[in-house]
Amino acid sequence: MAYLLALDQGTSSSRSIIFDEQGQIVASAQQEFRQIFPQPGWVEHDANEIWQSQFATCQQAMRNARLQANDIAAIGITNQRETTVLWDRKTGQPLYNAIVWQDRRTAAYCEELRAQGYAEKIQAKTGLILDPYFSASKLKWLLDHIPGARQRAARGELAFGTIDTWLAWQLSEGKLHVTDITNASRTMLLNIHQGQWDQELLDLFDIPAAVLPEVSPSSHVFGTCGLLGSAIPIAGIAGDQQAALFGQACFTPGMAKNTYGTGCFMLMHTGAQVATSHNGLISTSACQTGVTSQYALEGSVFIGGAVVQWLRDGLQAIQRSTDVEQLASSVPDSGGVVFVPSFTGLGAPYWVADAKAAIVGLSRGSTVAHIARAALESIAFQSTAVLLAMVKDAVSPITELRVDGGAAANNLLLQFQANLLGIPVIRPKVTETTALGAAYLAGLGVGIFANQDECAATWTMDRQFIPTMSRMQAQALMAEWEVAVGRVR
Repeated sequence: MAYLLALDQGTSSSRSIIFDEQGQIVASAQQEFRQIFPQPGWVEHDANEIWQSQFATCQQAMRNARLQANDIAAIGITNQRETTVLWDRKTGQPLYNAIVWQDRRTAAYCEELRAQGYAEKIQAKTGLILDPYFSASKLKWLLDHIPGARQRAARGELAFGTIDTWLAWQLSEGKLHVTDITNASRTMLLNIHQGQWDQELLDLFDIPAAVLPEVSPSSHVFGTCGLLGSAIPIAGIAGDQQAALFGQACFTPGMAKNTYGTGCFMLMHTGAQVATSHNGLISTSACQTGVTSQYALEGSVFIGGAVVQWLRDGLQAIQRSTDVEQLASSVPDSGGVVFVPSFTGLGAPYWVADAKAAIVGLSRGSTVAHIARAALESIAFQSTAVLLAMVKDAVSPITELRVDGGAAANNLLLQFQANLLGIPVIRPKVTETTALGAAYLAGLGVGIFANQDECAATWTMDRQFIPTMSRMQAQALMAEWEVAVGRVR
């Protein structure tokens, strides 16, 4: 039996999961690390702490599985995307904390670029909406604010990377400065049509090319890691949401997945063509396993499962997040209450950065159960708005939605989601699809899987949620939702 080690480096914790060649979980380990908030709107991580926590979970997962390095056929890496690290090539030490994808310190600079008319050109080349979310403005900020950094970067003394690049550097003891196409496509420096760093964008952001990693397909033997006992190939790398799309076996145009985490991330495969969005979505690279580029449409909802945390911590309506389903199920519907949870603005397809949250439709008969139900329904409403935008932009019809993430355990939410969408919503048996995607990519890279069909054969369904609501009723509910969104805009 061959085993695959997936490193799943997330925003709040590092995890390692070992899979067998049937795609089943053998062992796992997880460790949280510090969130650093130096100023309002700034979010940082200690890059060394990320590496130490990730490596500790690798060792723990192998101990838990009672495996040695020579039992592991390959390592796959998946990671929080856009988070930016700059380090010294000689010492391997970061020059500053990692600037996290959530960080908004470059918002004013992005607005300047928009005012100068660069937004359309950037979107045409990168598929991305001009926003501080992506890496380019974060890297520019580091080069602007660390004395001498830009000159040292131009001389080739410094290395930039997203978290995948940082982990590959550490795992290879400084031999590898690499990334994959999915992570590179989130930097706002890659021309996704050509699959290469774009000199015009590098000039715009004043970033020396010498600081950038080498870009490869997602399934590819990047190099080896010798830190766990014997040399293990590093054979798969992908950003977390693209890895989840791959882990859900969404390999063909029109297949879509939604991850219900703190936020929600919906991706739809669009095949070998870039589907340009005219409805507030992002075009992005999907996992590439051969020479042909693959693409996806993506919509990000900023507040998904986080609305349940607010019910727990802010409103103190529940003791544990898992209590929300029972409370929401105690009423037959939301009683006309609509909750727009735009605590951090509205993401796709609206993009209203300064929107505030609102609960509308309250009456004397409204209870905390109605608010809890409206909170759960808000996750489905937002995801439906993204999927409807995808359908408008899409090159293929969407016939089902595969789901994962923590809130995908909530049956009430998934049934309501199916009702709104009018298509089946499918939950897999293995919901750790981000790590599974990294394992599939690594397994393909070293020949554990001969092709994507063999990966797809290991994917199994747990439960399918079939729509039970009329399309007229679903459309009426979505119309109410859009009215409520109009109030917070």
